[in-house]
Order: sequence, then C-alpha cells, then structure tokens
Amino acid sequence: MVSVAAPAPAKADTGDAANALAVVVLGVMALLILPVPPFLLDALLGLNLAASVLLLLVSLRVREALTLSVFPSLLLLLTLFRLGLNIATTRLVLLNGGQEGGAGHVVESIGKFAVGGNIVIGAVVFCILLVVNFMVITKGSGRISEVAARFTLDALPGKQMSIDADLQAGLIDESGAKARRARLEQETEFFGAMDGASKFVRGDAVAGLIITGINIAGGLVSGLAGGMSLLQASKTYTILTIGDGLVSQIPALLISTAAGILVTRAGTSGELGAAMGGQLLSEPKAIYVAAGMLGLMALVPGMPTVIFLGMAGGAAALAKRTITKKEKAEAAAAKAKTMPGNPHASPNAAPEKQKRIQDTLLEEQLVLQLGLGLSQLIDARRNGELPGRLIALRRRLAEELGVITPVITVEDTEKIDASTYRLMLRGAELLSGKAFADRWMVLDPTGREPGVEGVPAKDPTFGLPARWVTNELKAKAQRQGLTVVDPASVVTTHIDEVIRRHLHEIVGRQEIQELLTLLGKENPKIVEEVVPQMISLGELSMIMRGLLREGISVRDIRTILETVAEHPGKKDINFLIEQCRRRLSRQISGRLAGTDRRIPVVTLDRELETALRSSLGISDGETTLAPAIDIARKVVDTLQERAAVQTTEGIPLVVVAPSDLRRPFFEFVSRFVPEVNVVTPREIASGFTVEPMTTIALPARNLQRKSA
Repeated sequence: MVSVAAPAPAKADTGDAANALAVVVLGVMALLILPVPPFLLDALLGLNLAASVLLLLVSLRVREALTLSVFPSLLLLLTLFRLGLNIATTRLVLLNGGQEGGAGHVVESIGKFAVGGNIVIGAVVFCILLVVNFMVITKGSGRISEVAARFTLDALPGKQMSIDADLQAGLIDESGAKARRARLEQETEFFGAMDGASKFVRGDAVAGLIITGINIAGGLVSGLAGGMSLLQASKTYTILTIGDGLVSQIPALLISTAAGILVTRAGTSGELGAAMGGQLLSEPKAIYVAAGMLGLMALVPGMPTVIFLGMAGGAAALAKRTITKKEKAEAAAAKAKTMPGNPHASPNAAPEKQKRIQDTLLEEQLVLQLGLGLSQLIDARRNGELPGRLIALRRRLAEELGVITPVITVEDTEKIDASTYRLMLRGAELLSGKAFADRWMVLDPTGREPGVEGVPAKDPTFGLPARWVTNELKAKAQRQGLTVVDPASVVTTHIDEVIRRHLHEIVGRQEIQELLTLLGKENPKIVEEVVPQMISLGELSMIMRGLLREGISVRDIRTILETVAEHPGKKDINFLIEQCRRRLSRQISGRLAGTDRRIPVVTLDRELETALRSSLGISDGETTLAPAIDIARKVVDTLQERAAVQTTEGIPLVVVAPSDLRRPFFEFVSRFVPEVNVVTPREIASGFTVEPMTTIALPARNLQRKSA
C-alpha cells in the first residue's frame, strides 16, 4: 500500500514572523500618507527592485505552484508598496523637482539613463514598456488565472472521485487520502486567489499610467510657477517622471512575469528550467533540423553568414550532446535493472521477496481481479472509469439495501485470461466474465441476436445474446436502435447483480454492528433494550441476512428491532424474519410495483398448493419442500419462462404463496430461478394492486390421477 503524505512545513518562529509582517504592512500604509526624505526613498526603491527580482527567481526555481502558495498575498503587499513609493516619489518630484537630487538619486539617474539625451525616445520606450506590461503580461496572466481557477473548480468532483478510487483500490491509505484531499483544497484556493490577485497587477499598471500623466502635468505647472521656462520645465519634469515610471514599472514587470510563470506551469513538476530543458531537448532530431535550416539561411545573400553558421554549428553540437547523454542514461538504466536488490529489477535478476505465511491466511473480503487486457479500465492516466463506478456502486447499495459493503480491492493479474475478470469473496470465486477494454457490448432490446459484426458473447448479467464491437461499428449499432454498453458498465452491472444476490453471504457481524452504532446515536433506547438483552448480535445478524437474501433493505433497522421487541422470548429466526417482512410490507410492495402501483404476480393453483403442502418435511431443523419430479419441473419451467419474458421488460418476477409455504417455496425455486420474489398476501400493502399474469397448476397427469 502506498501512503501519500503532505510535505511537512518548515519550522519557524511564527510569533516573530507575524510581528514582522504586521510592521511591514503598517509601514506600507504609512508610506501612502507620510512624506519620505530622498535618501530613504532611494533605499526603498532599491528594496522594491530587489524584492521583485527575488520573487521572479523563486518562481523560476519552485518545483510546483503550490510551493509558493503565499504568492497572492505577497503580490498584494508588493503592489501596495509600489503604489506607496509612487505617491512618495510624486510628492518629492513636485516639491523638489527643480533641485539636484531633490526627488532622490535613483529616480533622477534612471530617468537620465533612459532618456539618453532625447526626451521623445525615452518617453516612447517608457510607453512601450507600460503597454507590454499592461496588455501582454498582466492581461495574459490574469486570463490564465481566471481559466485555471474555473477549471480547477470544475475538476474538483472528478479529482475527489479519483482519490476515493485509489483509496478503494488500496493504492493509498486513509492518511494518504486525507493528505491528497487537503492538497486538492489548497490547489483550489490557490488558483482562486491568483485569479483575484491578478487584478491587483492590472490595476497597478493602470495606476502607473495615470500617475505618469499627473506627474507631467503637475510638474509643468509647478515648474512654471517656480520661474522655469516651458522648455526647462518640460525637460526637468519629463526626465523625473520617466525615471519614476521606470523605477515602478520595472519591478511591476518582474512581478507580472513571476505571476505568469507561476500560473502557466500547467502541472509541470520540478524546476521550470530543468523541465524546459528536458522537454525541449527530448527530440534531438528536431534540433538537427533546426541546425540545417540555420545553415541554409547563412547562404542567403546579405545575411550575416558567420553568425548563422555559428548558430547552426551550436545547434548541431547540442543535438549530438543530447543523443550521447540519452544513450548513456539508457545504458545505465539497463545495467541497474539487472543488479540484485533493485526494486525495478527484472524477475530473473533478483529473487522475489517472499510473503509471510501469516499474510497468506488473511484474505481480503472482496477482490476484483482483472486480466491484463482490462488493466486500462483502472488506469487513471487512460481515463479508467471502473474504480469510480465501484465507489458509486457501494454508495448505491448502501442507499438501497441499508448496509455498507466491504471495500472492493481491484488488481490486475497474469493468473487469468487477458479479457477475463472475476470477483473473489474471501478467496473463493463469486463471479467471472469476459470483457474487452477496447470494444463495446451491443444488445438487442428485444432479446434477439444483434445484427452487427463482432465477437459473439452473452450479457453476463441477464444472459442475453450480445456482440463486442469496435469503435467503428459503435455508431452503426446505435443507428440500428441497439443498446450499446461500455466495458466498465458491463463489469459494474454484473458485480451489482451478483453482490445483491449474495449480499447475505458478504455482510457479517461487523457491518451489522456499524448499523447499530449509527442507530444508537439517534435512538439509543431501542438498541439498549433489544441488543443484547432480548437477542444477541449473532441472532440479529441472521435475521438481517435472511432479509437481505430476498433483496429486502435493512435500512429501516429501527422497525426490525421493534419487531423483535414485540416478540420477547422468541428465538425462532425464521419466525422473526417473517414477522419483519410483514412490518416491512410497504417497502416490499414499493420495490415490486411499477409506477402505477400495480404488482404483476404469478399465483399457485389450490391443488398445487395442497400438493406442495403435502411434500413439506424437516431437514436440519428447517422446513423444506420436496415435491414430486413432475411437479417440480412444471413449477420451475413456468417460472423460468416468466423470468425470461419479464426480465427483458424490466418487470420483477413475483409469486404469491400462502404463509406456510412462502419460505420453503422460495428456498426451493430460488436455486433454479435466482431472481424470483415470493410474497404472501399479507405482505402486499394497502394502496397496491395485484395483477395476476399466470397461474401454475398441477401437471395434467396428476390431475387425471386425482380425478380417477
């Protein structure tokens, strides 16, 4: 069993960290209001640039996006910090713009360097930088964050089902499942927060553009009011404004890039540089083609031949180095595979670790074995749906029959045919069948042989003729009105039918005790009064299994306990089962009736009832039925014919029998017609109508003998 645990967080003094963060936040808020001297502003601008570079480098090195889950909050703080610096710089530019270093040396130096003696060129470069940040990086990363948040939320149910499937299949334990669910929740919250945080970056870019306009306009007014000429004021304040804008936009561009890198990883694990190198260099032949194209471009007249030939040679050398490295890695892997003790070594290289003898004695309750040809049904990478279907099956059985079935462990094995599956109950085969993972089962709703080409088969659940067809013939079968079923549904339906039929063998004292524990939380009095004072847990389990054997839900365990309490001192299990059936008559009638509340039934002729009653006997302390051969054949043949017709129509097969014959009659006919339901007239609740379909009479020879 594989256990997946969440990474342990690094230990830190949380108290000091919280205090430091509070000081930083208060300092950022103060920066929006209080004036800042030029020397301190220079230090803060340098800190802003360093923090942005650090964040970009960290986003390149993290192994996965969730490693930097604090990024949205950090983005908010850096955005506020940058806006505070913008406001402080604007205040100094407008107050001291005419003085040397009045607005800080960082702003003035970057402004002069960017302008380079030409204000127009500097302004154009600044505007282009602003547009790139605003229209390309910020808008793109914001859109990716929005889509990632939406799709992460949409995929949440499927991922949760996948975790449940892995838990059920035994691939992870309960602690691993909890860790993966916590990680899934963290992932959802992270992308949702990134979606909102991207709006901060976009708003910051808009604010930078507005502040730039205000600085230029305000600087001109301030310069003219201070006695400067229009040309001098324009030059001075434009240089300072461009410097201020670049000091703000360069960190903003770095942070926007970091946000874009973080949300565009798209499931890439490991460091981004290593992942890019591994994926881009995975096809050396493509690099050789690129080298050839660069060599051809070097021959074009007017092209810088030396440069293109150098790039072509470099690409060819890189491709050769990649091929050599790949061959060495494959050789090393092949050598390691043959070394003893290697967990991935071939079976002939090292002896298989022996299981303890004690382990072989502990069989799991339910194990679904799949041939290797069906392994893709449980492969999550190939959208295997079977584990999720089995989880839904257990939930459906719990809702309909009232018991939680044991976990179905799924495993693929070489011990059976590639297209075979079988369900094992405590080491014994409970069912088996054949399916094809790359085909579809086609059935004719009328019960006839489907008129399409394919592998002949029978539906494992109902025994109807079927065909396994390829994907190409699936659409043709649907156009013909045939029923098309995927292989996962075929296996699940077969398991569903067989588990329902054998649930009384699967459920034990442990499952019954769980039901009593649940009932005890809401109705402790009834549980304390009945179990174990009036009846033991083992005897109650026998009653519950007796009801489950005939498909009766035990979800209403309160009524079952009340029925037992109404018959104190009674230890006859069969008697108590019959009494519980009468109390559950409305449930039984609702299960057997159609939407019109009509129950189609098969009745027994009075002479047949008399003959069956005369054949009653006692075997192993229980009343059994042993009719004559011709009578038994007539009963079984009639019920099998009705079952074949009603199963195709989706109608349950119901036989009405007298109270003294009901149980022995069911015990006898269920061996030949497993889907039969035998009820008494007292088990038909009021409001339901009985509709006789046919009556089983004595064989003609018996009637002639009786009349003679």
